[in-house]
Amino acid sequence: MLSPREGQKVPTVTFRTRQEGEWRDVSTEQIFKGRTVIVFSLPGAYTPTCSTTHLPRYNELAATFSKLGVDEIVCLSVNDGFVMSEWQKDQDAPHVTFIPDGNGEFTGKMGMLVDKSNLGFGKRSWRYSMLVKDGTIVKQFIEPEKEGDPFEVSDADTMLAYLSPATKAPEPAVIFAKAGCPHCARAKALLEANGVAYEEVQLGKSITFSTVRAVSGRGTAPQVFIGGRHIGGADDLEAYFSAGRKLAA
Repeated sequence: MLSPREGQKVPTVTFRTRQEGEWRDVSTEQIFKGRTVIVFSLPGAYTPTCSTTHLPRYNELAATFSKLGVDEIVCLSVNDGFVMSEWQKDQDAPHVTFIPDGNGEFTGKMGMLVDKSNLGFGKRSWRYSMLVKDGTIVKQFIEPEKEGDPFEVSDADTMLAYLSPATKAPEPAVIFAKAGCPHCARAKALLEANGVAYEEVQLGKSITFSTVRAVSGRGTAPQVFIGGRHIGGADDLEAYFSAGRKLAA
């Protein structure tokens, strides 16, 4: 039985991390003391749910969590420092701190270490998330104990709903842009100034203006999409934000 530890202090351990090609020890005190931290723990780096959903959504909502008083978002897994360091590079998730629990010490003391030998994984972490304030676990979301790899409650949106039910998650945004394009630079600056996290698709050999025309109906850059809606170029984006500000006034 995996039991929540709400109201208890996080275990005291030292993590062996790889940063900029060097070993660096990071203690739980450094991570949690005097700070508000979200931790989400998962079975393994590079695994499908972890790479495509669990991690990217926490990175995507990082700015929203920051506005709600969260100092850091930590992704923890029973993997070694080399694996976690390479996974961080692969995922392009700059707003999440990757922590390797190589020996499973922290996970074991949390009571979340499970046997995944049937998959050839050995001992790994059960999937869960928690909100920690000054080292004390305030809230913990533990995935139900059933076959497979359940992913129902430890997601970023569930954590956001707990922290602030009234806060609406920002809509996803993507911009098709070309290197050296001043209008693209202006559109990106507008997105950033309005606090919109976005993914950039660079036009090149595999993504051409024909691609942009096929998805947007226009053969120019930039082209911006927000929440599945085609906004248009830099001028259209500026008008979009201006209209939103007038409605909010």
